[in-house]
Amino acid sequence: MPTLATVAAAAGVSPATVSRVVNSSAPVSPEHRAAVEAAIARLGYVPNRTARSLATRSTGALALVVREAVEFGVSDPYLSTFLISASSALAGSGLHLVVMAASDDAEHETVGAYVRSGHVDGALLVSVHAGDPLPGQLLAAGIPFVFGGRPPMELPDEVCVVDTDNLGGGRLAAQRLLSTGRSRVTAISGPVDMTAAADRVEGLRRGLDEAGVPLLGLAHGAWTRSSGEQAMTTLLADHPDLDAVFVASDTMAVGALKALSAAGRRVPDDVAVIGFDDVEVAAYATPPLTTVRQPTAEQARCAIEALVAHVRDGQAPPSVVLPTELVVRQSG
Repeated sequence: MPTLATVAAAAGVSPATVSRVVNSSAPVSPEHRAAVEAAIARLGYVPNRTARSLATRSTGALALVVREAVEFGVSDPYLSTFLISASSALAGSGLHLVVMAASDDAEHETVGAYVRSGHVDGALLVSVHAGDPLPGQLLAAGIPFVFGGRPPMELPDEVCVVDTDNLGGGRLAAQRLLSTGRSRVTAISGPVDMTAAADRVEGLRRGLDEAGVPLLGLAHGAWTRSSGEQAMTTLLADHPDLDAVFVASDTMAVGALKALSAAGRRVPDDVAVIGFDDVEVAAYATPPLTTVRQPTAEQARCAIEALVAHVRDGQAPPSVVLPTELVVRQSG
């Protein structure tokens, strides 16, 4: 394998000049840069990243940590889109993404130890649940990190959060249901320990309150189709006169549609259904799902850019809240 010294000899420059070109650590004359780059291309030289990290104290790696089981992260449309978009945002940057998932406290402790031990330069935390110790540990260790979504814990103001307007999205759903004459509105939230789920239902509740309409009933799911189906079955048993349901994710909303069909309820004639996310399945549901669109790809890109800036500058950039919008289809 060619070495830095080999490249220097081929280019007719010193090894220090090759190092400056490879690491962009100091100015190099255009002539010397061109000679070094030509030698690198001709010899197929690949920089020794281990030695480079020892010199610069940079690993060139960022961690994306998901507090969910691996199979859930792959199958959930929101998380899979987020992961792909975050990885794409690093294309051509020379940085790479280490994706780590943990479904329980034992696995999460292993993930936390890896992130804190210097294997990565910073971390993007996604799908954070209440009681997660990792944010506090990273803060204490001085490791740069960014939240993809508002976390369910109190943290200093200087911590960067890249969130979507879940409260506003829930209010949009309420306004749509009220505009179509619905007055017996129920909701299916996500896990009780996740802020996004609570914010979406709280936004719905506020929108209904503004019109003097109470939220009739609430059930919780786990972001899966089966949990949405079970939650809808529970709501129908508890509130047989319901005429609308707001579901905190499109995946759960598809399960709710199945439960309504099994109960002989027509959508939207008998019951209006509004989801959240606007993932691909929403347009192909039966009937096509009215939903609140959140800009998942943009959120992932903004979060990666914020993390890179934090690592580079040593200071977290300001938090960001991205807008949501209503997408009207046939279900509500």
